[in-house]
Amino acid sequence: MNVGFQYLANISSSTRDRQRCSNMYATSCATNPDILSRETSSSEMLVDSFGRFHNYLRISLTERCNLRCQYCMPAEGVELTPNSELLSHDEIIRIANIFVTSGVDKIRLTGGEPTIRKDIEDICLHLSGLKGLKTLAMTTNGIVLSKKLPKLKECGLNALNISLDTLVPAKFEFMTRRKGHSKVMESIDAAVELGYNPVKVNCVIMRGMNDDEICNFVELTRHKPINVRFIEFMPFDGNVWNVKKLVPYAEMLDKVRQNYKGVERLQDHPTDTAKNFRIDGHVGTISFITSMTEHFCAGCNRLRLLADGNFKVCLFGPSEVSLREPIHAGVDDAGLKEIIGAAVKRKKAKHAGMFDIAKTANRPMIHIGG
Repeated sequence: MNVGFQYLANISSSTRDRQRCSNMYATSCATNPDILSRETSSSEMLVDSFGRFHNYLRISLTERCNLRCQYCMPAEGVELTPNSELLSHDEIIRIANIFVTSGVDKIRLTGGEPTIRKDIEDICLHLSGLKGLKTLAMTTNGIVLSKKLPKLKECGLNALNISLDTLVPAKFEFMTRRKGHSKVMESIDAAVELGYNPVKVNCVIMRGMNDDEICNFVELTRHKPINVRFIEFMPFDGNVWNVKKLVPYAEMLDKVRQNYKGVERLQDHPTDTAKNFRIDGHVGTISFITSMTEHFCAGCNRLRLLADGNFKVCLFGPSEVSLREPIHAGVDDAGLKEIIGAAVKRKKAKHAGMFDIAKTANRPMIHIGG
């Protein structure tokens, strides 16, 4: 019996989470007996039962954040995992190396807020040095980014998304429950000056909140290499999602077309999450992420590693598998590949509809990673 199978067979059931993981592993053994009977090949580990190859890994470095965005965190806050139970620097690098040597060529660092992790530069340096990795990206709220970005770029960070949901400072403070609008704008400018092209700006649009600013955001793209990404409001635990707050992609695009001429659809990559457009005379571009009204599950190539070491194959799926527990139980890399491959094989063809997602127990976005 190999070490991966032995771990799955003997996993402790002393807590609810451990029992959940145990049930998942037992199911994988029962339905996919060949997966655990041999070492999973590199390509096979990242291919699900629908033939989708997953070459994109999102790694949450921390559950902590220096903002309290309404669509991400409940007003009362969330219970954070103790630091002692989060993945260490070495564990992150070890797991990332397993994925990269198996075919992942893009890693995105998320949080919480990844820039508040003290070893962020060292993590970037080690990840960017992994042979086969082409893109090391990060999604950040930009509050402390401007000061750290030069060093992060030196350490190999070569793609950047900055979250910003309003261009009005007072509204920013209301939406994030914190000050800092000017700091985010400084970070966007710093990224442009350092040569990031494009600088992606993530904007979650909510009716009655910031849907009146869509064209103001489009203006950011006129003279600078900025890609504004308008994101449909998505349901997560504690963010009080309501379909009335959702502004559909078609409505957002219609508003842009009413105010701008020469709005042209660009050719999207099959794995793109966004529908991309250029506007005549604009240096930058705009995109729409349509998770709710026009899902893009058929081309999904993304996997998620949470800060606590749980592995998640779908943003909206509640199923998680711990990788930290088998590491601490002494499972080797081959055993971890078996666990990862079994989880990938269980990935569903698509996520549920938005109303079903809203009723499905899932973690707050702060726990999952942006």
